[in-house]
Amino acid sequence: MRRFVPAITLLLAACATAPQQPVPQVQQPRVITPSRPERTSSLVGLTASELVGHFGNPALQVREGTSLKLQFRGPRCVLDAYLYPPPAGGMQRVTYVDTRSPSGADTDQLACISALETPSPR
Repeated sequence: MRRFVPAITLLLAACATAPQQPVPQVQQPRVITPSRPERTSSLVGLTASELVGHFGNPALQVREGTSLKLQFRGPRCVLDAYLYPPPAGGMQRVTYVDTRSPSGADTDQLACISALETPSPR
């Protein structure tokens, strides 16, 4: 009988189920859209001449390969517009816009575009 007690204990332990782990809930990332996306998106797709017509002559123009960077500066911010030709070829168009304060700190893109559109009196 003494031999059966450990054997029965082992048999019962083998039949026990492991505790179920809770399935982790995956949270979907929140998509934050700007309150006025029309201004930012209005720059994407513009040509260099359209940007010049919109903001005036750029303070800096950098060509690298088939890409072009135009920089527009104002007293409140700096805007860099990056233009690339479409994959099928054709005229370079704005694909990305970056803005910052003159000191280099991040700044609100819509506020910068607005400030450059309506320059302050000197």
